[in-house]
Amino acid sequence: MAHLLGADRVTLTLGTRTLLDEVSLGLDDGQRIGVVGPNGAGKSTLLRVLSGLQETDAGRVTRAGGVRVAVLDQRDDLTAGTVLDAVHGSADAHEWASDSRIRAVHAGLLSDVGLDADLASLSGGQRRRVALAALLVRDDEVLVLDEPTNHLDVEGVAWLAAHLVERYARGSGALVVVTHDRWFLDAVCTRTWEVHDGGVDQYDGGYAAYVLARAERARTAATSEEKRQNLLRKELAWLRRGAPARTSKPRFRIDAANALIADEPPPRDRMELSRMATARLGKDVLDVEDVTLAFGDRVLLDDVTWRLGPGDRIGVVGVNGAGKTTMLRLLAGRLAPTSGRVKRGKTVQVAELRQDVEDLDELADLRVVEVVEREKRSIVVGGKELTAAQLVERLGFPRDRARTPVRDLSGGERRRLQLLRLLVGEPNVLLLDEPTNDLDTDTLAALEDLLDGWPGTLVVVSHDRYLLERVCDRQVALLGDGKVRDLPGGVEQYLDLRRDALGAAASAPAASPVAAPDAPASGGAASPSPADVRAARKEIARIERRLSRIADLEKALHDKMAAQATDHEAVLALDAELRALAAEKDDLEAAWLEAAEVAG
Repeated sequence: MAHLLGADRVTLTLGTRTLLDEVSLGLDDGQRIGVVGPNGAGKSTLLRVLSGLQETDAGRVTRAGGVRVAVLDQRDDLTAGTVLDAVHGSADAHEWASDSRIRAVHAGLLSDVGLDADLASLSGGQRRRVALAALLVRDDEVLVLDEPTNHLDVEGVAWLAAHLVERYARGSGALVVVTHDRWFLDAVCTRTWEVHDGGVDQYDGGYAAYVLARAERARTAATSEEKRQNLLRKELAWLRRGAPARTSKPRFRIDAANALIADEPPPRDRMELSRMATARLGKDVLDVEDVTLAFGDRVLLDDVTWRLGPGDRIGVVGVNGAGKTTMLRLLAGRLAPTSGRVKRGKTVQVAELRQDVEDLDELADLRVVEVVEREKRSIVVGGKELTAAQLVERLGFPRDRARTPVRDLSGGERRRLQLLRLLVGEPNVLLLDEPTNDLDTDTLAALEDLLDGWPGTLVVVSHDRYLLERVCDRQVALLGDGKVRDLPGGVEQYLDLRRDALGAAASAPAASPVAAPDAPASGGAASPSPADVRAARKEIARIERRLSRIADLEKALHDKMAAQATDHEAVLALDAELRALAAEKDDLEAAWLEAAEVAG
């Protein structure tokens, strides 16, 4: 493989921190590299060094002759103008409109953005997609992306992953990407670089392979450590043999023991997210009853009934603008419905993690430990009472950071402090809006470990498929039609529904010239009336409720079969019930598709 880009003994110190310490690595043609590591370890700095945007203190960056490097920074640098100006500059339309690859980029990232739209009028997510599209329409050999999945929904992340895999195959350039999206890393990357403590460890494969390799390294290190500790115990035992042993004569033995003790490595990651005690939940938690929510002519929720019970764990996906964040505001009680009601159980204590971290701005002058002390000075964790200072240390803020003012925290640290403030309040309902923003993969793993065993009711809005599949038992979708649609097939079912919807929308204009504007084509079906559409939507809601019930029944039957595995007759009877449910589910799914065609 041809060498494209590399670093040779690169060293870089910013302030008092050495981010890169004699780092050497290379990027070859056909490689797709995922970069991971703790927040503040130097991932973005490494990308800037490799792309030539950051000078180094020592060492050099190598680049093959003529290699062009394109960089997507975490903050876009779009100037004034239109989307067309930003993506294609002064190029004539005929120069790019005939290129199928460029048309695919338009369809994948700019389908809801007009090319003549003013950049100043775009949302943050739309600007991010425009900046990404401006890079993908070019022909650079090396593409460097810093958090490209930020502001992309699940559908956008899936499209980007497929596009990059197809584009950066062997012999067509190379990719380096920093992202916390573990699903994306697995879907795209062929190698993983872990940045930590001034160095870069290299692993073959994506995120799953990286985790396996790290576990193996940890196991090997633990074996070596056990042997070292055995030697240490022998040395210390020898030193305790009374006064005659502690003379100048065996000084070399004392020095050897001290060397072993001094070599004791500190834990690389001191963060430990502990399970908090939660207040008791009653039978009723949150019931959304016949709720309609509209802003002017725009209806986000249309006569929705949705019930959340104790211990429910729901992941929410959907198209941008469909109302996912608005749904959380409704559940939290920060927003009143246009009609209908949200009924809350008497024992419900709701905590909401919002997307922004501005709620910490008013606490900017306080130190981390002081922020937590304002919420609660102590909390019982694992049967032990911890002070606020002990708690923040266990939750990822070592002593040198626990006294840091909030204004000096990094984005990831502010996000972690937000979550900590929620948890010390001991809620029993958690509403999380894009909780993975600004968190590194290790922090995400710790967060998932907490949520995985958390006994309360959980609702998560996220584009992170890995998180949703790890901590949620069910997924629901907001597709922009005012309904909350259950997804028995998870995120894959959602993507299938979106592909079908986009395919139907794409074929509709082609069919329209065939018929007169005020009449259906000969032999064709007339457009459904508003009454038919309403009836179809009600039928869809009924079917989805029954499909959800079937999913619960199937789980219960599987549990019974496992418990009665030795009773042949009982297993046969349960199997017959499962087959009947499967047949009913097939019929319901067919009916759902028919109703969906009418409802649009």
